[in-house]
Amino acid sequence: MVYLTHSMPSKNLWSVSLEKAPDNQQERLEIANWIRGFVDGEGCFSVSFIRNSTTSSGWQIFPEFVVTQGVKSKHALEIIKEWFGCGAIYINNRYDNHTEPLARYCVRSKRDLKEKIIPFFQQNPLITSKQKDFDYFVKIMNLLNKEIYKMPAGLKKIAQYVQKMNRKVPSRFLESSETTRRTRK
Repeated sequence: MVYLTHSMPSKNLWSVSLEKAPDNQQERLEIANWIRGFVDGEGCFSVSFIRNSTTSSGWQIFPEFVVTQGVKSKHALEIIKEWFGCGAIYINNRYDNHTEPLARYCVRSKRDLKEKIIPFFQQNPLITSKQKDFDYFVKIMNLLNKEIYKMPAGLKKIAQYVQKMNRKVPSRFLESSETTRRTRK
């Protein structure tokens, strides 16, 4: 496993070390608190419903943990990726009013979300409103692990949780379910 060590007064706050784990609990707590604070400011727990005709329900559910940063600060995302030992960093060459591409650290593996990301944030709770999003995210992941999404009522429950997260955007799944139900009457 790759470990992070404090490296002052270097240019970067943390450096990656393949040789040794942080020496003590204090150092590990420092890194964990830094990650928690960084995610509080720049992270997101999200779940997307995507139409997919190959599934029995016609929908695919995508849980995701994302931390974004301008590409100039990609090193911060590399530190987080190394800490968790999973996920990938993607570069989005934006064509909007921003001056640099966007780097995104993403964890999409349900196993990694369940075994690495969720336990970390259960032990290191967020302090902003993102904690509520995380709580819904955990509920959704529990439903996905129970494969409740294979039943219409389970999909609806997941969609209701998703609709309460982040920007509280109306669920396309719930809207399409309502439309389908009204046309069947």
